[in-house]
Amino acid sequence: MMQYLVILLDDTSVSFCHYSNDSKESNLMPIETLKAGIVFAMKENLNIQFVYPCHKLPQEYLEVIDRIDHTNIQPACRGGNGEVIVLNDIDDTETVVLRHGVSYVLRIDKLTLFSKVDKVCELLQQVMRLNVVIADVETFKDKDIPLYKEFLNKLSMAAELSFSKGKKVQCNLLTDRMVLDKMNNCGAGDTTITLAPDGKFYICPAFYLTDEVDALGRLNYSIGDLQNGMNIKNSQLYKLDYAPLCRQCDAYQCKRCIWLNRKMTYEVNTPSHEQCVMGHLERNASRNLLQNIRKYGTFLSGRDIREINYLDPFDVRKERE
Repeated sequence: MMQYLVILLDDTSVSFCHYSNDSKESNLMPIETLKAGIVFAMKENLNIQFVYPCHKLPQEYLEVIDRIDHTNIQPACRGGNGEVIVLNDIDDTETVVLRHGVSYVLRIDKLTLFSKVDKVCELLQQVMRLNVVIADVETFKDKDIPLYKEFLNKLSMAAELSFSKGKKVQCNLLTDRMVLDKMNNCGAGDTTITLAPDGKFYICPAFYLTDEVDALGRLNYSIGDLQNGMNIKNSQLYKLDYAPLCRQCDAYQCKRCIWLNRKMTYEVNTPSHEQCVMGHLERNASRNLLQNIRKYGTFLSGRDIREINYLDPFDVRKERE
């Protein structure tokens, strides 16, 4: 069931997920499209998430936006006034004033993640919530497994230190899995859709912004518009029930990014090996962190994460059958 409408206010709106936005030319959503999008969300009872560009919006837009309950997703370059602030590099922390009660998204490539892990750990201890988004998942190789494990271990130690001092930090890679008892994935095409500046709906911002073409055709395709409504072909494929491996998996925090699925496996309901391995490394790190923080008090009593001996469910699919 649809729950969220993401509204891209401009072609240069910041990326808050795995896709990249290299657009340099502003293309602001027409004010009438913005108003119609808000009306659509109200009629469908959808929560609105506005995604901002770096440049300032006209006052008329801000007044329209403020008339409706919403969440602002803003780039750090705007000064950090949103509920969700996107840092496009760990070095952004040197110019941004971190605010209490705000969720921060850190988009970072794997090599920078590995080389600047100490700065990421420092950031985790300074904010209420940190979502780490690796911007180049498709480049992850099995040889990176030890490096990612080491990163997660250091991040876990930083989280444990905070817990030992009475501060309960939140991080999508570590703490989310500890509290989840079912999948909490991307949701694009199932619980979330995107309205772009052209007045059309897309599965997620990535499908609007891309100009890629693969063996199956172009990835830039819409699923409807404000005049005619939505029409998601094979809509069942975006639901967990139609993902044979994922519906049995317990890496509940896994992003299971629909964009990466389509891009890397040609199937929107099938994650790549890279996503699965990284998700299970995070799951295992969550298990270790949960055990470690229980030295300092009673945390999530009765909730445990079982030990497993694989990193990709595809490798043990026959056992499950």
